[in-house]
Amino acid sequence: MADNLFQGKLMAHVKALDPAWRSAFEAEPVRQTLHELDRFLQDRLDAGTVIFPARPFRALHEVAPRDVKVVLLGQDPYHGPGQAQGLAFSVPDDCRAPPSLRNMFTELKREYADQYQAQRNSLVRWATQGVLLLNTALTVEAHQAGSHARCGWTTVTDAILTRVLQEAQPKVLMLWGSHAQAREALLKEHPPQGPVHVLKANHPSPLSALRPPRPFIGCGHFAMANRWLEAEGVGGIDWLSNDEPPLRAASA
Repeated sequence: MADNLFQGKLMAHVKALDPAWRSAFEAEPVRQTLHELDRFLQDRLDAGTVIFPARPFRALHEVAPRDVKVVLLGQDPYHGPGQAQGLAFSVPDDCRAPPSLRNMFTELKREYADQYQAQRNSLVRWATQGVLLLNTALTVEAHQAGSHARCGWTTVTDAILTRVLQEAQPKVLMLWGSHAQAREALLKEHPPQGPVHVLKANHPSPLSALRPPRPFIGCGHFAMANRWLEAEGVGGIDWLSNDEPPLRAASA
């Protein structure tokens, strides 16, 4: 059995977060939603449902709000055994790269043809450099894509994005696909405290990566993000690094 199974007790995962992230959940509607999600997830587990990942808030353990340079927004975790890590688009190195991740590497190779090397499938190295790899739903049932997309997670992840917007550091929002692009409305609802650059393209899924109106393949987003960050006086992301980041203790 896969070792990335969610074991329950969602509120324990929340309490294990850094206070800077927990502050995102202070509003009563968000706290209430988290408790409702806790009960919902426990009911599903009691019914024998397999849920991924083991650490729904993993993305928040890898980068502090003040250090976020890029937000890369996904939809929901991978729903196969051993895949989901709690980081959008990322899978363990010993897991075969899903199609969307392969297309991301294809785009990296196109943008950095002279420097490209075979990439590891785990994107923890991006997260520790300041890339918030956040899905809009943080849990999923086995083999049921989108199964928790309407269970309240959007309230929670919108609160996380709003917390990021409160930081003055310049940041890039990579919004791939209509689902992610719908979150752009948060910029009007919660005006950011620092410069924000929005990059939009189709989702890297094979179903849309080459299609209009904004094909993902050829979008140039990785290099564009770095150029903008550097112009704002912030170091870019080493997208091609395969270095193993320092191990972080699993708090929950």
